[in-house]
This record gives sequence, structure tokens and C-alpha cells, in this order.
Amino acid sequence: MPPKTIYLVRHAEGFHNVENRHHLRDPLITPLGHAQCAALRAEFTDHASISLVVASPLKRTIQTAALSLTPALARPDVPFLLLPLAQEIGWKDCDVGQTADELRALVPGMLSEGDDAVGVEVWAKIDYGAVEEGWNSKKGIYASLLTAVEQRAREMRRWLWTRDEDVVAVVTHGSFLHYLLEDFTGFRPEKGTAFDNCQVQSYEFSADSSAEEPHLVDKSDPTKPKLPRPYGIHAHVLADIAHEMGGLKDKLN
Repeated sequence: MPPKTIYLVRHAEGFHNVENRHHLRDPLITPLGHAQCAALRAEFTDHASISLVVASPLKRTIQTAALSLTPALARPDVPFLLLPLAQEIGWKDCDVGQTADELRALVPGMLSEGDDAVGVEVWAKIDYGAVEEGWNSKKGIYASLLTAVEQRAREMRRWLWTRDEDVVAVVTHGSFLHYLLEDFTGFRPEKGTAFDNCQVQSYEFSADSSAEEPHLVDKSDPTKPKLPRPYGIHAHVLADIAHEMGGLKDKLN
């Protein structure tokens, strides 16, 4: 049976989120980001129910998962998986991650230092098995193309459908969340997403979902209408729809 509840979390504030510093390669979270993780950890009420934690292999999502969902991850029976399908949609340096070997070397220092350091029982359990060679190449299914992003989102929904854990938490990225949910409601162009840093919301599979075509809906309001991708959204980072930028300007003028 697919999971009954899927918590989707946008990562905490990263250094690239401050003054649009998208040239920073795979940045860490900021001091404010650390505070956001502490707040989420304290306010989230379902740590005891989580049976799987999944994170995009970018450093800011790994940090957010480990620092926000610590009580769940501290339980020996809760796996911590890194899943390249959950990476962000862009091609800029801030969205280009490290190899699995590089992450294995970096993660202990990322998570075991500072006032909010987590124990070895959290970071040592990280499963890098899905972090395949080329996951950070921005090619194939990982390319910054609308067709690839939509395919990747579909594959991630299918992957989630196959899981037999009852409650899964996924830490991912603001733009990718819209494609995963197939919903652009509330999208804020200046932020590139409708989701705030460290925002968490619960979802479930729709009643008409199948293994081939699974769809996520808001658990609190499963019948809430969804808004398709508006014209021009993400045309500045998705090469196959770059032509929409000019058309969007024409529409606005």
C-alpha cells in the first residue's frame, strides 16, 4: 500500500536565498535557516509517526532534514534516503550538487558542528545508494527543461507510490514542489515559489491515483482545485520554454 501521509518540506533559508546569490555552489543554510529548522523541529507534532525521511542530495536539504526532523531520524528504524529525483529544477551553481563521495566527506562536518549539531546516529545512517554518477550533471531526466522536470516529478510520484511506509517526510525545493504537486496555486514570481523556507504541509494520493499515474492532493482538502503552470513561469531557467519570456513581456505590455 502507498503511504497514507506524505509531508513535503521546503528547505530552510540557504545563503543563495539572500540577495539572489545563485552563483554560490550548493550552499549551506544561513543562521536564519538554522533557526527555521529549530522552530520546525519544535513545532512539528508528528515526529513519532514518520517512518521514512527523504531529502534531495543538495546540502541545504540534507541539513534541513537532519536539523528539523531529528526526533524522527534519531529512531533506529527510520531510514534517511537521499533521492536525486527531488533536486531543484535550475541549472545555476546553487542547484548543482556534489558527488556521493564528496557528500560522504562533507556531511559529518555539516551536521556534527555548531550549537544545533546532531548525533552520529543521524548523519551516519544516510543512505547514498540512489546518488548515482551524473545526478548533478543537469542532463537527461535531471536537465533544466520543462519536459525533463515534469518527467522527473512524475517519476518521483511513482517512486513514492511504491513505498510501504505509512508516513513519509520529503525535504525538497520550492520550485520543484509545484511540479511534484502539479499545482501553481499561490505562486509568487519574486520568490519563484509559493512555499516559504521550512514550510511543511501534508499530502496524500488522490482517490483516482494508480501506480502509473499517481497524483498528490492536500490532505486537509483533497478536492481543492489545482492551478496549472501559468505562461512564462520558470522560463528563465528551463531552456525549452525560454521563448515564453518574450511572449510574457508582450502580454504584460
